[in-house]
Amino acid sequence: MNRRFRAIAGVALASVLAGAVAAQPPAVIPLDDTRLPISTLVREDIFAGWMANDMKRFTRGEDNIRKLLVTRPNERSDLLAWQAGAVLFRSVQALESGRTDEYRGLHAQAIALLDEANSGKPGAAVAPITGGIFLLFGDRLPAADRADGWARAYKAYQALYAQQGTVLDRMPSHHRGEVMGGLVMAAQRTGRTAEANQYLDRMLVLVKDTPYEAAAKQWKADPKSQATVNLGCKNCHDAGTLEPTLKGLNKS
Repeated sequence: MNRRFRAIAGVALASVLAGAVAAQPPAVIPLDDTRLPISTLVREDIFAGWMANDMKRFTRGEDNIRKLLVTRPNERSDLLAWQAGAVLFRSVQALESGRTDEYRGLHAQAIALLDEANSGKPGAAVAPITGGIFLLFGDRLPAADRADGWARAYKAYQALYAQQGTVLDRMPSHHRGEVMGGLVMAAQRTGRTAEANQYLDRMLVLVKDTPYEAAAKQWKADPKSQATVNLGCKNCHDAGTLEPTLKGLNKS
């Protein structure tokens, strides 16, 4: 494996979309262990809120992001992106509970955090997090904010694809599915129909015999399904999650 591919694969495995809610992590998250990437430290708790509505773990994840912003200032951009995703989720919860004014304030806060995360030289996780949060929540935003959300997702997935497109076939099925699914959906949601169809054809090749294949085939066979069928979050794996990462570090 050459140096370029190792670097790209490292970004892939560290990204927000490398895994979803895994086994319950330790009662105490080892925030002071600087061997652990910040995404490994916060991802499972944040995903517990996003995917399973476990707000106790989600709140712990939010608290840990705030702590890491103090202790790991060199990773501020990635942490701000995580924080933006947490706030965006809170905004969607407020909107869907009829708390419109609260939604507006939280949504504006999430966008400001993303803008700060992307200022200067953003960290490796900013693009995957940006794309991922709008893949999850873009269609749940009101029309006035939805277009901006998907435009941000499109830009993020374009950046990922420019970096990883030539080696996606060598990456884990989860990463192939998430990058291509996000790319297809963001292109389609931003009115780039021909481009979305081209990406969909490549996705069908890259996700063959994976959990992503059925949804991609449905998009291809029934264009009407594209309005409601999400192409992301079809499987997960342990790479980058806390317990396996800790075990691996402690063995070495």
